[in-house]
Amino acid sequence: MAVAEVDVVVVGAGFAGLAASRDLVAAGRSVIVVEARDRVGGRVRNQAIGDGKVVEVGGQWVGPTQDKVLALAEDVGVETFPTYDAGRRVLHFGGRRGTYKGTIPRINPLVIADVGRAQARLESLAKKVPLEAPWTAARAEAWDAVTFETWLRRNTLTGAGRMLLALGVEAVFACEPGDVSLLHVLFYAHSAGSFQMAIDTGGGAQQDRFVGGSQLVCDKLADALGSDAVRLEAPVRRIRVLADRVTVESDNGAWTCRRVIVSLPPLLAGRIDYDPQLPPWRNQLTQRTPMGSVIKCNAIYDEPFWRSEGLSGQATGDGEGARVVFDNSPPDGTPGILLGFLEGDEARRLGRARPEERRKAVLDSFVRYFGPRAGHPVDFVELDWQAEQWSGGCYGTLFGPNVWTRYGSALREPVGPVHWAGTETATVWSGYMDGAVSSGQRAAAEVLAALG
Repeated sequence: MAVAEVDVVVVGAGFAGLAASRDLVAAGRSVIVVEARDRVGGRVRNQAIGDGKVVEVGGQWVGPTQDKVLALAEDVGVETFPTYDAGRRVLHFGGRRGTYKGTIPRINPLVIADVGRAQARLESLAKKVPLEAPWTAARAEAWDAVTFETWLRRNTLTGAGRMLLALGVEAVFACEPGDVSLLHVLFYAHSAGSFQMAIDTGGGAQQDRFVGGSQLVCDKLADALGSDAVRLEAPVRRIRVLADRVTVESDNGAWTCRRVIVSLPPLLAGRIDYDPQLPPWRNQLTQRTPMGSVIKCNAIYDEPFWRSEGLSGQATGDGEGARVVFDNSPPDGTPGILLGFLEGDEARRLGRARPEERRKAVLDSFVRYFGPRAGHPVDFVELDWQAEQWSGGCYGTLFGPNVWTRYGSALREPVGPVHWAGTETATVWSGYMDGAVSSGQRAAAEVLAALG
């Protein structure tokens, strides 16, 4: 195969890879972006639903302090609009349905006090985790040795309190509390500003959405780079380093360069063949970094009927099906769309079911929250991120016990001319689109400094 030469090859055309490429091109460097999929965007994806409108089946929300991705979107001309948040929220818990305003549901005051006390303790501990190096926290060894589930059992007094906090973990990480270490949850909370910021709508991580869908930002970034600079359907199989040159080999071309940025999740980055092979500490890291489990389900209705009933479209519950629900309608409110997440064990269970069984489970949960009309959408759009070959899962990488403290230092450290990006490597808003953008910008700065 013919081998072209550029200054830098960027592996992955998600927010991280595109942000890195943009900065490199602006600095006068020649760049090729190599992407395995037939589209750009990575873990963000738009799906057309007619009339020029889209529904987002991947990452979609932005919020206060997510300055990197918001600035990038503004630069390419993509606006935001607020997530629908008017009206009452629904909680279906312990077999009973109730509605409430604000962030605190009307349930047993003892349970609310239990959750409040545990969360306050969590927020306090999170502030003690250094964002640049979580493994250096004074109690890092102890925090990394236990799962978040263990911590929950030790720091809550009621089963209902534990369940509510577990639902929060499912919503943020797409996993079960036993899948991640306490240190990982503390780092994540500090990275987002607080655990509350990560779960809130107004004033939090779910406050706003992009007009035209989040993938539109990536599409515009790719368009600015030019079609010759972005190669799709080109999964990278091998990265070879020889003296001062790197050869990147894909299914759709090969390139030599001076530096390469790999913007994939550690799990997928570890599946590339490196010559010479990666050092053990980096290789071992990629063996211990699975992805979250989530299926994103959108039920489309002629109108957002819940709004006229005084409901925000936001709901949560402890039953089967979708345990976290949002109003996902376009800016003009038509059509009405309810978005439900299957996460953690529920995603694993229903991911094995037939599509019609999964649809029924999701719609049954919508009926519990919003009544019989929710059981009759005009369309149903889902994406099982567990089955996505070039993601391996969503929302992001899960760090189980003893991963941060044993291997965390390898997460961002370059290996010769190979640099690492991706939202998992971010220190602020790690796991979010904003973290992806900042990671790409950081990697680009590393490369530019190395090239001189």
